[in-house]
Amino acid sequence: MADKVIDPTDGLVADVVGPWTSEKHERLRKYIDAYRGARAMFLPNKGTGGACYIDLFSGPGRSQVEGTEQFIDGSPLVAFRAAQSSRAGFSNLHFNDLDAENVDALRQRISNLGGAANFYSERGDAAVDRIIYALNPAGLHFAFLDPYNLENLSFSIIKKLATLPRMDMLIHVSIFDLQRNLRRYLNDRRVLDAFMPGWHGAVDVNGSDHAVRRQLLEHWLGLIKSLGTTPADGIELVSATGGQRLYWLVFVSAHPLGRKLWNDIRNVNMQGRLL
Repeated sequence: MADKVIDPTDGLVADVVGPWTSEKHERLRKYIDAYRGARAMFLPNKGTGGACYIDLFSGPGRSQVEGTEQFIDGSPLVAFRAAQSSRAGFSNLHFNDLDAENVDALRQRISNLGGAANFYSERGDAAVDRIIYALNPAGLHFAFLDPYNLENLSFSIIKKLATLPRMDMLIHVSIFDLQRNLRRYLNDRRVLDAFMPGWHGAVDVNGSDHAVRRQLLEHWLGLIKSLGTTPADGIELVSATGGQRLYWLVFVSAHPLGRKLWNDIRNVNMQGRLL
């Protein structure tokens, strides 16, 4: 659970994030802008399928950069503003956070911007069922999955979203969590069983930590490919200023156009790449 503070600009709760968060959000903003033309084809007056944005771990919508007095938009506001400025706004927004206080703050912030959305306060693997039920399967949809740890990123979430034929996903995988808790996860197995089913038979747990992490990633990507949705070439490895590896940023899509657009804009500030 992230630390909380009050944003003095609106008096609502905010979370605390690392300085690298802005880089992640810049990629999110650029992708939403880049696929505005494709999104418009599913919006009235051109289409009827709709184009929805899903954020299953939304937070309160505003964040303080750790160690500074700077406050920045969280992913829900980044996505909302990017879509509005592109003149191809999402037909609907779905925001979920397990923390009800975060949901209340985000609801107020979206309203203050003149927007409307659907809000949920459940575990991500529960909220996704309600959200998918509300989506038009003929639409073009985009999900941003940005949990704080692997425990909340159940593969069932990705599997369910991938049942929609035009679902793009930008997924944050916490390598920091995996590094810090690797041996505990290997021994306990429950987190990895949910995050990447079948991993135990595909990974040599007696190898070095680096080798094990690499095998786990390859297994996870194989699971995604088995769903018929393909990771874009290149997985961004984002690190802290001191070189600490923090997370993988993985874009997956069932159609080549989405992968092409991502590959065109992903290099915001290239730090490393895994594949």
